Amino acid sequence: MCLALPARIVELRENEFGVVDLGGVRKEISLAMVDDVQVGDYVIVHVGYALSKLDTEEAEATLRLFAELGEMQADTGSAP
Repeated sequence: MCLALPARIVELRENEFGVVDLGGVRKEISLAMVDDVQVGDYVIVHVGYALSKLDTEEAEATLRLFAELGEMQADTGSAP
């Protein structure tokens, strides 16, 4: 199964690269597939590539759902 995650851009680098924050983990990714991104924008990330820009409200709602799911799993002791 493949999973693409919303991540916030925290730094722009040369040669179409940037750094994103994924729940406190920072990772360098390629921004070559998206246009006109700025620090603070959210993108969908899959295997080190930003696939598209994401609306801030939609990204934050998705991240809240992931956090809630993680809390539910922790409470029940179940694995995903």
